[in-house]
Amino acid sequence: MRSSRIVDRNIWVINGAVLLLGIAYGASLAVLAIHLNAHGIPKVAMGALSASFALGIAGLSIPAGWLIARFGSKKTMTAALLGYAVCVLAFPFLTTVAGLSLVRFFDGAFSVGIWVAVETALLSRADRNNSGYVMSLYSIAVALGYVVGPLVSRLVVASLGTSAAFIAAAVLACAAAVLISVMLEGDRKSGAVATDSAAHPAEFASDDELADGAKGAARVSARLVLWRIKTSCLATFSYGYFQASVVLFLPLYLVESKGIEEKQTILITAFFAMGALLAVTWMGRLGDRYGHLLLMRVLSAVGGTLVGSFLLLSSFPAMCVTVFVAGATLASISPLGLALQGIVTPASDLGRANAFYNAAYALGMLIGPPLSSVLFTRIGGGAMLIHLAAMWAFFVVFTLVFASDDPQMRSGIIRPRGEMAN
Repeated sequence: MRSSRIVDRNIWVINGAVLLLGIAYGASLAVLAIHLNAHGIPKVAMGALSASFALGIAGLSIPAGWLIARFGSKKTMTAALLGYAVCVLAFPFLTTVAGLSLVRFFDGAFSVGIWVAVETALLSRADRNNSGYVMSLYSIAVALGYVVGPLVSRLVVASLGTSAAFIAAAVLACAAAVLISVMLEGDRKSGAVATDSAAHPAEFASDDELADGAKGAARVSARLVLWRIKTSCLATFSYGYFQASVVLFLPLYLVESKGIEEKQTILITAFFAMGALLAVTWMGRLGDRYGHLLLMRVLSAVGGTLVGSFLLLSSFPAMCVTVFVAGATLASISPLGLALQGIVTPASDLGRANAFYNAAYALGMLIGPPLSSVLFTRIGGGAMLIHLAAMWAFFVVFTLVFASDDPQMRSGIIRPRGEMAN
């Protein structure tokens, strides 16, 4: 259903394509492990395939920003969607680990091309009063896709086998590419800065220099782009690190240390996703009104505390409630970080900013599982959870040190947007 807060139909077109892509992701991922196991792929090799996917994300994150600057977000998005469709279509017909790893690498590469293009297109069309809300809708579209995708996969696999799920995902990705190609308007040519009052560090640029850059759409250095979005990048790095680690090791911790049955651990993921779905829009609105970085700090403090509290829990219902709230808090940080990024970054640099953002996410996905596995193996699951809670505590401290990165900070006072001076 459309919201009166979103008047640009292109935002709805993009989210429609994202929903189709999310269903494709959900449909293919739901049967990935089953398909590989049925074809005799060792579990160790399955882990290597995940690493190949993350390497693909890391490898194309930065080039994706250049591609968008050169060809525009619409063309990049369309081409990346078609590239992903080819990869997922080829996957069920490959039988060697080398071939599967290569396809998963390009799967990650095309996927990050889609994400950077989508985020650039959305942020370029969102105004400063609803950027958090716009990015929360993007997160909801992805999450709904992951909910619907496994249901589609279950129906298809029941009659046609696991290979059909990948073919269905390819068809959905092609449909998303057609939707973008036909319905999405061309990229905005304006070089306007996405914010009219952003506060940037004095050692990099003054407000006058930013205004001059807005008039001439001058591209600034990559160092300045990265510095402006450092809090958003650390947020997505932390979430990628946390998400990749928890998916692998929290179920094992619950089984080995808490005596939870394996089949019950499946509910943990469901409660996390449910919390994220129900909260993300509200968090986006709160961020738009009171400050994205302030809310990110609060959410990370609450979510990190809940992660650490797992050490004290013995009741499974209490664990489910804790995971639900953790999903509502930690999963909302990513769209808030993107919203903040859209406000402090000139429109001409959004592609590069989103490229850095996704590179940070990929880096977290690559680093998190190996380090978490070492802690889990050598010290225990409790130590693994404590180090994840400590990571979020570090993020809280980081946001306090760089609190002025949020343009809604005025002499240490947060004011609703309607009360801010122009």
